[in-house]
Amino acid sequence: MNRITDIKRVITPIDFSENAPLVAESAAYVAGSFKASLDLIFVVQDFADYSGFFVPQINAPDLVQDLYTSAQERMDRFCQDNEAAFKALGVTALTSKVLMGDVAEQIISYVAKEQGNLIVMGTHGYKGLEKIMFGSIADKVVKAAPCPILTINPYTSTLAK
Repeated sequence: MNRITDIKRVITPIDFSENAPLVAESAAYVAGSFKASLDLIFVVQDFADYSGFFVPQINAPDLVQDLYTSAQERMDRFCQDNEAAFKALGVTALTSKVLMGDVAEQIISYVAKEQGNLIVMGTHGYKGLEKIMFGSIADKVVKAAPCPILTINPYTSTLAK
């Protein structure tokens, strides 16, 4: 069993919601405290989850590629905009990755593959219909994660403030 002092890689899923900067900054604070690297990941939701809904006639491969490209551009901007703050918090290395598929499954798979020692993630991201349709990603990850998880409630957190 790993000790808490063995944390060398913190993995943080972000969703680009209004809460993402606070969650990422909190993760950077934790990573910096352990002199650990930080991986930020974003998962483009798999279209298979929408199979019960009406889907208009579109070129699906082009749409998937456009979503992936847009997400990668947004991730690059997010990392660039926050890189100085992450370094100031002591992050030793920053990695970003855009994945595609079921969000919870991809997070868990990435953590296992990359041997993450700690997941730091928000308890709240997007709200409304999306949450009703897909449930809480944080709940699913907490139940199946291969390592400890620190959840951040962005509405009450003072960790990175």
